[in-house]
Amino acid sequence: MRIIMTTKIDKASINIKDKLIEYFKFSEIDLNFDGNKVYKYKDILILTTNGETIYYDYLDREIEKQLGFKPEIIVFASRHSSKQKLPALTTHVTGNWGKAMYGGKDESFAMALPTAMKLALLKMNELNDLSWTVCYEATHHGPSEIEAPSFFIEIGSSEEEWVNDRAGEIIAETIMYVLNEYERHLEKFKVALGVGGGHYAPKQTKRALETDIAFGHILPKYAQPVSKDVMLRALNRFAENVEVIYVDWKGSRGETRQLARSIAQELDLEFIKD
Repeated sequence: MRIIMTTKIDKASINIKDKLIEYFKFSEIDLNFDGNKVYKYKDILILTTNGETIYYDYLDREIEKQLGFKPEIIVFASRHSSKQKLPALTTHVTGNWGKAMYGGKDESFAMALPTAMKLALLKMNELNDLSWTVCYEATHHGPSEIEAPSFFIEIGSSEEEWVNDRAGEIIAETIMYVLNEYERHLEKFKVALGVGGGHYAPKQTKRALETDIAFGHILPKYAQPVSKDVMLRALNRFAENVEVIYVDWKGSRGETRQLARSIAQELDLEFIKD
């Protein structure tokens, strides 16, 4: 089963869930998760919880405990918040390069599925008739303790955008496209760890939109430096084979550039300096 994870306390999540049910023929079934109704379409379930999903470590275990199966993939439908209130459609995998400030564990990472996130980025960009920013976000927040491949897809960045009907439609359509297509695209893209840049990963986003590179975990400049152990830990949390370490050179600290280069050499990975 493939899972779309929503929450009752997030207006963007509710918006996306409503559009999924309205446009994709999800129907209520005789199951509950965290005391909430479950909706199903083919082998895709919409689950709803009662709190912030960023704190839901071990969600895949809880799904198995309550519903009796291990999820193949989990897509978190969520809001994005920023002080700048940038209207945006974003995607990213979760984890913490350092201290866990907003869910998850310190220096721990969820399992990235770069193909799914690249397809999400491409589809959001294709459907974006709102003239909003479409981008990756760097790896941040929880949950980090989750073994099923997962990613967040978000409407940002203020209440005005969270409840925007068209944004909800775009994200709903994107989610369904990704869940139906990602398996067919596995091994078609060049999978990369991204290093450098700001939170919205502009260079990585541009590369993913214009080339065959698909990013998983992204280490932004503000989270640098990290130890070799942490970078290797992130590289080991990909559900696909990593082929590339990509560095936004000007957007990275010197010691991090050199660490990325040395790890690429050590692991016989392609090293891209941008």
